[in-house]
Amino acid sequence: MQIIKLNATDSTNAYLKKMLVDQTLDDFTVVVASEQTNGRGQIGTNWISETGKNLTFSVLKNMNGLAVHHQFLLNICVSLALFNTLRAIHIPDLSIKWPNDILSGSSKVCGILIENTLTGNQIQTSIIGIGLNVNQINFTNLPNASSLKLLLGRSFDLDELLNMVLANLEQTFVSLENGGKEILWAAYENVLFRKNKPSTFENGSGNYFMGFIKGVSEMGKLQVVLEDDIIKEFDLKEVKLLY
Repeated sequence: MQIIKLNATDSTNAYLKKMLVDQTLDDFTVVVASEQTNGRGQIGTNWISETGKNLTFSVLKNMNGLAVHHQFLLNICVSLALFNTLRAIHIPDLSIKWPNDILSGSSKVCGILIENTLTGNQIQTSIIGIGLNVNQINFTNLPNASSLKLLLGRSFDLDELLNMVLANLEQTFVSLENGGKEILWAAYENVLFRKNKPSTFENGSGNYFMGFIKGVSEMGKLQVVLEDDIIKEFDLKEVKLLY
């Protein structure tokens, strides 16, 4: 495993993508930066992080032709790796907010952005971007954000934490490659935020509705039980689960 450390870059995902154009990279090549000037989250949002206080990094994973319709397994593997890392250091009240935010209570501590390179209907490589709030304690205008330091009252060694995440990431992908799809899927659904609880959602038109999260479909859509026990599936752009 090659770990490339940068003082600053626009985005570790973008840096890794540029490297991949120019050269052949080993599986699990990692780019980690003390500062990202243009870090990105889901659906075009920005990931804000104080310099040198958090983990902002990207990992290259060779997928060897995983079918596109199985791509949600990537979200499952990565979010479970982060979940297991934080559980090991006793972060309280952990859950995964669909599709792949890691929460403590209702506070977000980690975000994930996965970008795939396709050949036909198969995924050849994935660039997995991870932003983990570690030692930052001020989150201006981010009322739902928290960090490991705020939650546990102590600072963490970033390199040590990075190695823990990478070890868990490798372990979950080994499980997937060894036929553990069903086990991983069940583990993911078991820790979904608000699962089987009455929850408020906002649809793409800005309207609110109530429902119960049942699980996630094979295509990665959120399954919500509505009135009259009707189950409807939503993709990421169609629904927002409110905190």
